[in-house]
Amino acid sequence: MASELKAREPGLRQRPLLLDTHALLWWLLDSSELSAAARTAIADPTQRVLVSAATACELATKQRIGKLPEAGDIVTNFSAYLRKQRFEPLAISAEHALAAGQLPGPHRDPFDRMLMAQARLESAEVVTTDPVFRAYGVAVIW
Repeated sequence: MASELKAREPGLRQRPLLLDTHALLWWLLDSSELSAAARTAIADPTQRVLVSAATACELATKQRIGKLPEAGDIVTNFSAYLRKQRFEPLAISAEHALAAGQLPGPHRDPFDRMLMAQARLESAEVVTTDPVFRAYGVAVIW
């Protein structure tokens, strides 16, 4: 129990965070929907925070089709938002793509599958409310 608590103290986390799309959006919009644990982890100035190119694609797609109209400025100025927040963009490599394509199971969301593969290969914890990540053995912060 003590080691579990230590791992959650600010500044002691060794693994990078990988933000799911809703977590990124809720952080940038300062939404109360973001959990306290997620907010604390992201806010830690010593914490490395990654944002996948898959998240950029999902945000742009959902904003374009009208599902996320509030994300217009974020999509337009995506790189500037990441820089301002000290978040690191995570490109999709061939290794990431192959791992995502080879994940077992019925989950069909290509954005989730990419984040799962990237989290595994980058040894990252995913900041998400989505329970499917845990079902695929991915560490989650929420």
